[in-house]
Amino acid sequence: MGYSDDAAVLALLAGFYFVLFIFAIAGYLITAFFLMKVFDKAGVQGKWRAWVPIYNSMVFTKLGDLSPWLVLIGLGATIVLGWIPVLGQIIALIPAAILLAAAWRVGLKLQKEPVWLILAFFLSIVWLGILAFDKSRWNKDIPPAPWAGNNFLADSTVWAGVPVQTSAVAPAAPAAPAYAPPAPPASAPPAPAADAPPAPPAPAAPAADAPAAPRPRPLPKRRRPIRRTPPRLRRDLTQNVTARSPRSSGRGCVVRSPRGTSPGPAVTR
Repeated sequence: MGYSDDAAVLALLAGFYFVLFIFAIAGYLITAFFLMKVFDKAGVQGKWRAWVPIYNSMVFTKLGDLSPWLVLIGLGATIVLGWIPVLGQIIALIPAAILLAAAWRVGLKLQKEPVWLILAFFLSIVWLGILAFDKSRWNKDIPPAPWAGNNFLADSTVWAGVPVQTSAVAPAAPAAPAYAPPAPPASAPPAPAADAPPAPPAPAAPAADAPAAPRPRPLPKRRRPIRRTPPRLRRDLTQNVTARSPRSSGRGCVVRSPRGTSPGPAVTR
């Protein structure tokens, strides 16, 4: 009786674990299918990335602005330190916390408010289904993550086929201008004066020969007309003077002509 009871218990446990395994496989397949739709919205190339275990979680974490290597670190810490009481259970929550932070950033890029994290925590497969089939579009231009300036948490990896998320890096602060000492004034020696012969004076341009202004012609002097004694009257006067003048006198006499006539020549005897 005891052997049969043990066999029944083992069969029950085997059936339970088999059903649990079937549910796990079905849940993984559905989750991978939903991740494939979300990756397609994010522009990830290659649908196979959503079907590889662990690697699909790393890609999802990278899309959530977190370093994908945190997934491996969390799993390794859980395997190594999970046997320690209390501490092991706390360390086992690290991968879940990483995926929940990535889900918050992915939800923001698909226009989902932070309150949707409650659904992602309790029913992650339902939350993924809503993101996969709603009409939301991927928007990577959101404010940087609070951990963007942390070199350990922030994503700085570049993988082929996975778009780089600009929200994973904090904006660079403007660099302060470096102090540069003022340059000393350049004291160049004066250039020696070249002993060049003086340049010959430039020839003066010939002045234009302007035509001289014509001089005004002087007016001719007006002469007073001279009245001459008629020859006949002159001859009579000469004879008259000759007759009256004394012959002994050697002086000449001047004959005055009547008014209005010119005097004749003086006669000397």
